[in-house]
Amino acid sequence: MKFTSDQGADEPEINVISLIDVILVLLIFFMATATFENQTRLKVTLPQASTTVAEKDQGDSLLIQVNAQGRYYVGNSEVLNEDIETLKGAILSQAGNDRSRRVLLRADGRTPHQSVITAMDALGQLGFKNLAIATVKTTPK
Repeated sequence: MKFTSDQGADEPEINVISLIDVILVLLIFFMATATFENQTRLKVTLPQASTTVAEKDQGDSLLIQVNAQGRYYVGNSEVLNEDIETLKGAILSQAGNDRSRRVLLRADGRTPHQSVITAMDALGQLGFKNLAIATVKTTPK
């Protein structure tokens, strides 16, 4: 009696279709939860003035924002400590050695005056000369 078959042994297979499904779900999850630059932008109510900074001029400028509570943001990063030395360190890390770079200061209209002066003082101590303060156009009355 012969109990063995003439067929070859079954070769094991790795089913990759379920692996592809899992990777696709992870990819969709990470794409949906990614943060975008426009969503992380700080909302400030700019003060009013008769002239404003043109939007096209803001492209390559160093952005410093001050919210209504006097907290500083350099680029998209919040400055954790509100003293001038920490602010200067954050500005240096963003700007590097380029002191001719344009700086756009966006301060909320309700920001304490001292916070704006501190930001301007830090820029002056670091040697930045090209400073623009963002405003909105005055509404006619």
